[in-house]
Formats: sequence, structure tokens, C-alpha cells
Amino acid sequence: MLGARNLNHELQAVLNPNPSVSVERFGWRFSPGDRVMESQNDYDREVFNGDLGTVARIDEDEGAVIVDFEGREVIYPYGELDTLVPAYATTIHKSQGSEYPAVVIPLAMLHWTMLARNLLYTGVTRGTRLVVLLAQRKAVGIAVRGGNMRPRWTKLHEWLRATTRP
Repeated sequence: MLGARNLNHELQAVLNPNPSVSVERFGWRFSPGDRVMESQNDYDREVFNGDLGTVARIDEDEGAVIVDFEGREVIYPYGELDTLVPAYATTIHKSQGSEYPAVVIPLAMLHWTMLARNLLYTGVTRGTRLVVLLAQRKAVGIAVRGGNMRPRWTKLHEWLRATTRP
């Protein structure tokens, strides 16, 4: 219930409830006014993983969704909407490197494997004006203590030693 997919469905229903026109593809509804995110690099369209846009309009005659990416319109034929996802909610992973005026982070024991200090830190530092934790106290405690942080097994130390040997 607290995953990005379900939150997107629920938030879209509240924030864009009765669109004049919409198209449903790949498990998502797209309507004018929807916030969307490109989920892959598309060099032909010059849009890249994490780019945010707004559905400007739907051209039913051409069978396409037109998305405004910061003043530049990009056309997505209906059959190519598989890389476009609603962006009312996103994952901490997808938000890395981005900032948002307001961030709401749900933390629940239900997602205990994701309760890690580094993920909480990354999520909290995405917000520039407002950060809200909707959380269970126990879940916050586990995340802050780093209870689910697993050791990372890499060969970085060995590789660095190998490259510095005379």
C-alpha cells in the first residue's frame, strides 16, 4: 500500500480525478496535467532516466501523448508509453541526484528490508523546503540505527592495493 506504484495510483485519483481525456497503457493512466517521469535514456527523443515532465495533451487522432519537459514537447506514441511513469510518487533510488521542494517519506515495518540509514538519509536530503516522515516509531529507529545495513563485499581495497604497487 505504501509503494510508489500504489501511491501514484492513489495520488493521481485525488490530484487529477476527472480528466477530460485519458489513455491507459502498460498499467498506467495518462491524462493532461499528470506529472510523469521518463524511466530510461531515450537518445532519439533526448529525454533521460529521471527527467520530469507534465502531460500537455493527448492527440487521439495521432494516438500519442505529448509531454512537456521544461518547455520542450516530446511525442510518445501510445505503443511507446512503456518508459513513461506517473511521478506523483517515486522511489528514493530514482530520486537520487534530484531535489524537490517537498518530500513525504513513508516508513513502515512492512518494508523492513528497506529500513536502512543510507536510504533514509538520501530521502530526507531530497527535500529543500519540507520533509515529512509518515512513519512507525519502530521503523524510524531501525533505519536510524542502521539495523538493516548489510556489509558490502567488494574487491575495491584489493584493486586499489594492486594499482599502487611498484
